[in-house]
Amino acid sequence: MKFSYGKTFLLGFGFFGVSVIWGVYNAFVPLFLANKFNLAPAFIGFFMTLDNIAALLIQPPVGAWSDRLRTPIGRRMPFILIGAPIGAIAFGLIPLASVLPLFVACTSTLLLSMAFWRTPVIALMPDITPSEYRSQANGIINFMGGVGAIIAFLGGSTLYRMNAAFPFWLGSALVILAAIMVFIFIKEPSTYEQGDEKPSMVASLKEVIRDSDRSALRILLAIFSWFVAYTAIEAFFTLYANKHLGMEEADGARLLGQLSLVFVLFAIPSGYLASRIGRRVTIMTGIIIMIVGMLLMYFLPGSTLTLVITKLPVLGTVPIIGLILMVAGLAWALININSLPMVVDMTDAARLGTYTGLYYLFSTLAAIAGPNINGWIIQLTGRNYNNVMLVAPFFMAIALLLMSGVRRGEAQTH
Repeated sequence: MKFSYGKTFLLGFGFFGVSVIWGVYNAFVPLFLANKFNLAPAFIGFFMTLDNIAALLIQPPVGAWSDRLRTPIGRRMPFILIGAPIGAIAFGLIPLASVLPLFVACTSTLLLSMAFWRTPVIALMPDITPSEYRSQANGIINFMGGVGAIIAFLGGSTLYRMNAAFPFWLGSALVILAAIMVFIFIKEPSTYEQGDEKPSMVASLKEVIRDSDRSALRILLAIFSWFVAYTAIEAFFTLYANKHLGMEEADGARLLGQLSLVFVLFAIPSGYLASRIGRRVTIMTGIIIMIVGMLLMYFLPGSTLTLVITKLPVLGTVPIIGLILMVAGLAWALININSLPMVVDMTDAARLGTYTGLYYLFSTLAAIAGPNINGWIIQLTGRNYNNVMLVAPFFMAIALLLMSGVRRGEAQTH
C-alpha cells in the first residue's frame, strides 16, 4: 500500500460533501428555529443535537458493519451510494418546510441518511493510507472539508441574502457531486487484513476500557471534551452574532467562513507539523490556543469584538472577533487533523472502521451534550447569548489534562 496525494485529494471530496451539508445546516437551521418558528434556546439546543443522537445509534455500528462487508464495489462504497443521494434530497427540502412537523421530517431524513455514510467515507482514508502518512492524509481530507465549509459559510452567507433556500440547494448539488467523484476515482483495496475474530465495536470499547495503558481511553475522552466545547459554540454562533453582537443573520456565517479559511490553510501543514514534533504535542498546542481565544470572546465587550480591523477580498470586513476566529481556525486544525490518526493508530488494520466508529461515538456524544448545555445556560440566564462562550474553555482544559497522559498513537513506520 503506497501513499498517493492525488488519490487522497479525490477521497477528500467525500468529506467535502459532508462539510458543505453540515456547514449550511449549523449556520442557518438555528436561525430558522429562532426567527421562523420562534423556539426557545433550550429547545434549539436540543434540536441541534437530534442529528447527533441518530449518529450515535447509527455511525459506530455502521463502521463495524463496513469492516465486515464484502461487495464487488468494496466494503465502504455501498453506504456512500445509498446515504448521499437520500441526504441531498432531504437537505434541499428543509428551507421549503413552512410548518415545524414538516421541517422536522426533512431534517430527520437528512440526519439518518448522513449518519449512514459518514463513518464509511472517513474509514476509507486509513484503508488506502499507510500509518506513517495518516496525519498528512487526514490534513488533506480536512483541507477538502474546510473548502466545503468555506463554500457553506461564505458562499452560503451571500446566497442566504438572496434567498434562504439557495445555500441548501447548493449543498444538495455538491454532496451528489462529491459522492460521484469518490465512487469513480477511489478504488478500495481488493484484500483486507483480518484479525483472529470479526471486529466488534462493543468488544473494542471494552478493550479500550480494560487497557492498562489508558492511552486510547484518554484520547477518546479528550475528543469528547474538546467536541463538547466546539459544538456548544458552533450550534449557537450565528445566534450569538445576531443577538449578542447585533449583526445581521448572514454575518455570523461569514465569520465562521473566516475561521474555516484559516483551518483550510493550516489543515495540511498541521499534519506535517505533527510528523515532526509529534501528534500529542501538536494537539495540546491547539487546545491552549483555543482556550485563550474562547476566553477573549467571552470577556471582551461586543463593541470591541465588532470593531472592524480591515477588509479583505472574499472574506469581506474582518472585525476583531474575525481575527480571533482565524486564530481559532489554526488551533482547530492542530487538534482536529491529528486526533483521528492517533485513534486509528492504536489498533490494527482489521479494526480501522471500528475504531473510526469509536472516534465518532465519543465526538457524537459530545455533540449531543454541548448544544444542550449551552441551550439551557442561555435560557436560564435570560437569553444572554454571550454565555455561549462560558462552558467551552472549561471542557478544553479537561481535554488538555487528558492529552497530557496519552502515550500511544504516534505515526508508525513499517
